[in-house]
Parts: sequence; C-alpha cells; structure tokens
Amino acid sequence: MKINAMVSVIPVGAGVSLSNYIAACERILSEAGIKQQLHAHGTNVEGEWDQVLKAIKDCVDTVHSMGAPRISTFIKISSRTDRPQSSEDMIRSVEKKLQQTVG
Repeated sequence: MKINAMVSVIPVGAGVSLSNYIAACERILSEAGIKQQLHAHGTNVEGEWDQVLKAIKDCVDTVHSMGAPRISTFIKISSRTDRPQSSEDMIRSVEKKLQQTVG
C-alpha cells in the first residue's frame, strides 16, 4: 500500500544546531528511493508502507549513532485505497478551491 507521510525526527540533548542530523536523514530517505520534500518542520515522504517505515527507522538509528541520546519522532500518515494520490494532488485540490469564487 502506498502512503503519504510527514515525518520529523528531533534529536533531544544533541545541541542547538540540528542540520547535520537532518541532512543525514535526508540522505537516508533519498537512498531509500522514496519521494521526499523537505520543509521547515519535517519532511513529506511518499512510497510503499514498508519502505517508508524502514527509512524512518533507519533515520532514527542513524541519529542515535551520531550521538543523540534521545529522539522524539513525529509521524503523520495518510493512506487511500480508492485511488492513488500524491502530495502534489492534495495541494492542487486545495489550491483549486482557493481559486474558486466564493458566493
């Protein structure tokens, strides 16, 4: 089953700058072959259920191996069985409604 997910892996007790940890996770997601889009508060990912969850686990394992003693991970998952839907499809749907005249 294909899913769309938003993931945010937050190292706790790892200092003020988190960009090295984020970059490591972005590399893992890219190498996993799943679609990804980094944003200010996490990353949107799309792919097969098992593939996405394995990539998230690999991110957590890597961030721990980089010295983060604790990690808080937020995952929001969207799935559909009636038809395929990408993140871009979801955004386009809302943008289309925003362009429609109200009234």
